[in-house]
Amino acid sequence: MIYLDNNATTAIALEVREAMRPFFDDNYFNPSSMYGVAKPVKHAVESARELIAGFLGASYASELLFTSCATESLNAAIFGAIRANPERRHLITTAVEHPAVLEVGKSLQREGFDVSFIGVDRQGNLNLGEFVRELRSDTLLVAVMHANNETGVVFPIERLSRVVKETDPSILFLCDATQSLTKLPIRLDGNFRNVDMLAFSGHKFHSPKGVGGLYLRRGTRCRTFLIGGHQESGRRGGTENVPYIVGMAKAIECAIETHNDDRKRMEYLRNKLETEIVQQIPNVEVNGVGAERMPNTLNIAVHYIEGEGILYQLSDLGICASSGSACTSGSLEPSHVLTAMGVPFTAKHGSVRFSLSRYTTENEIDFVIEKFPEIVARLRRLSPYWDQTTNKPRESQMPIQ
Repeated sequence: MIYLDNNATTAIALEVREAMRPFFDDNYFNPSSMYGVAKPVKHAVESARELIAGFLGASYASELLFTSCATESLNAAIFGAIRANPERRHLITTAVEHPAVLEVGKSLQREGFDVSFIGVDRQGNLNLGEFVRELRSDTLLVAVMHANNETGVVFPIERLSRVVKETDPSILFLCDATQSLTKLPIRLDGNFRNVDMLAFSGHKFHSPKGVGGLYLRRGTRCRTFLIGGHQESGRRGGTENVPYIVGMAKAIECAIETHNDDRKRMEYLRNKLETEIVQQIPNVEVNGVGAERMPNTLNIAVHYIEGEGILYQLSDLGICASSGSACTSGSLEPSHVLTAMGVPFTAKHGSVRFSLSRYTTENEIDFVIEKFPEIVARLRRLSPYWDQTTNKPRESQMPIQ
């Protein structure tokens, strides 16, 4: 198997599994229990909190809450902010956010909130002029992802958050760092110093599914979203998922050691794959080319064929890729990200995302480079829009945009 869908989820690192193992076996105790054998379990949770908070550059370890995933973190931040600040009813986000933010925004609109969805250009860059114009005196929250999960396009969070705070320091800034954490620099005492809330999920960087985090800067007005016990300083009820919290901290520790080398290697392999595909296959384009992108992500649009067919044939060869967000893979609708970018109809349904990890090898990339053009050629022979004799589109049968 060649796994190139790491923006959907990642393999659990061996070091992470070994770090988790004791907390499935002998150290299974509830960290809130008062007896002596539970104290090391509580200590493990707090040590994980300190390590991750330090990695992020948080001023206090207590600013980091453990959650079940990034979706919970994002929902908790948005709804918690709304409950704590009922006098403001305007939110700003983007048209290309993950459904964990985009669908919340649409739901709030139906409930009477004023929500602005900022557009992007053909490269996937945010419309900065539109963003600035939408900032208002009643704006409560700005929610913007750091890196897009489908295209890998990176948004200028440092600049956006600074503009927000210069406009009105009381506007809250929430960043979805699910795809970028461990791949791009994030420092809450540096380039992200104007970010009030930050969400992430462990399974995007080689720890298990079912654990995530939410950074809440001290003093941020945000009500408790999950009400129950006293856990997480009373801000998120529910017994802590100790093995997974420990595993996520171990994954961060591994990333600290290998970050620079991993980034360079993934970028080299991504660029090799991109260059060969563009050179070998006519009428393809790279979604997000020209914009700053994550080093591991390639979203390639193949005109005049269906992406679903490409994915099935890749799968038959043992190659795992996707057409976009795993959270929308059951939908027949074209990607909302590519639609917002203005990707042509002839390519929007034929886009494939390859996303690499530290475990991706050059031999795997070479195999994809060998097989992908063959798949495209085979599917184009079946397309009514492609002329095999000229190896060009059949202009007389072009679909209406």
